[in-house]
Amino acid sequence: MTAPSQLSHPLRSQRLKQITHEPHSHLDNLVKSHDPFASPERFSHFVAAQYLFQRDLEKLYNDPQLIKLVPDLPQRCRVEQAVLDLADLQRALPEGDDCIRNKTMGTGEALAWLFVSEGSKLGAAFLLKRMPALGLSETFGARHLAEPEGGRAQGWKAFTAVLDSVELDAEQERLAEAEAIAAFERFTVHMERCFA
Repeated sequence: MTAPSQLSHPLRSQRLKQITHEPHSHLDNLVKSHDPFASPERFSHFVAAQYLFQRDLEKLYNDPQLIKLVPDLPQRCRVEQAVLDLADLQRALPEGDDCIRNKTMGTGEALAWLFVSEGSKLGAAFLLKRMPALGLSETFGARHLAEPEGGRAQGWKAFTAVLDSVELDAEQERLAEAEAIAAFERFTVHMERCFA
């Protein structure tokens, strides 16, 4: 599913937010339907999906060309925290595939995938507040939800400033928009698989 380019907002970050509203809402509703905060065991399914998505993006977070744009990009990746969280929750690492890891992406496409991952950190603040009821915290079982160094808002502002400033032609813009939607769809697949 690809959406036509939305020119209703001059900032790319806002356009991506607009065009991903539907898949984002679908994902939110899917998460709620699985009640991942009912128990540590239920939460472990959610963490497994997070791990798979972060694993998908691990190469992008360590890509030298992208690091030139976002110098702290490697530190932003949460795959290692998700691995530790799954160990805390006594859940084996789910096996991932390499279809995203091996995909060749242009800068705009890669930033669109990272847009979805980085944006999820804003919502993680609310999720982290629910962890004490499960006996979990940003140092046990929910590390991947921890506040990034420098704060969530500042990290997001720095990332979207780069996203908004990169020059893309019309085709690159279209591909970036399609990949932002694809990123939400991919995470949805991970959620469905991990809660199956």
